Amino acid sequence: MAPPIRPRHPTEGGYARGEETRRRLIDAAIRLFGERGFVGASTRDIARLAGVNAPALQYYFDSKEGLYQACAEHLSASAEAHFEPVLVAAEAVLADAKASREALIGAFTALQDAIADHLLVNQEAQHRRLFIAQEQAGHGVTREPVERPAKRRMSQVGAALVARLSGRPADDPLTLLRLMTAHGQLMVFHVVPRTALQTLRWRRLDAKNIEFLKQTVRAQTRALIESWD
Repeated sequence: MAPPIRPRHPTEGGYARGEETRRRLIDAAIRLFGERGFVGASTRDIARLAGVNAPALQYYFDSKEGLYQACAEHLSASAEAHFEPVLVAAEAVLADAKASREALIGAFTALQDAIADHLLVNQEAQHRRLFIAQEQAGHGVTREPVERPAKRRMSQVGAALVARLSGRPADDPLTLLRLMTAHGQLMVFHVVPRTALQTLRWRRLDAKNIEFLKQTVRAQTRALIESWD
């Protein structure tokens, strides 16, 4: 993985209110890169959306490519911070050879709750989704997919839990397919949110609807787990 992109100049007490300006540029860039792709998002429009002068972008990031890398690193760090507590808890359950089936199921559904919160509740979720979609479509500049460290660890822990619950190896294709199927219940709200909302006749994913969704996924996941042999 490429080394972190550092600000070109110190931000503390520096140009255009320092770290606050740098973060505004990253937030604006995530939005425009997501909407238009790397090529379609101009540095001038990014600076305008961030409410700063155009030279600020070069001051902090050297180039448009440097800003894009900073966006990718921000999303990766945000994902890692979000999932760290639930992953630590799940790893502790896995480390206990005598962990009960209920503890294993609880750890797995807690992962799903964390995924739902990350995809649907986080304020930058929509812009992050579009940014990642542009990258996966080949409209970005990073060599590694955004959020890869967090996703890799999530996949490893999830597969290990499914393996313990089903009695199959963690790298068995059936184990991995079961993991993807269980988590896939949330993907429709991530990939085609408008269609999902229209189907349910919901105006938006408010706190009540998200909790209903999470409860339903937990129940369906338990039913899936009970069907595994």
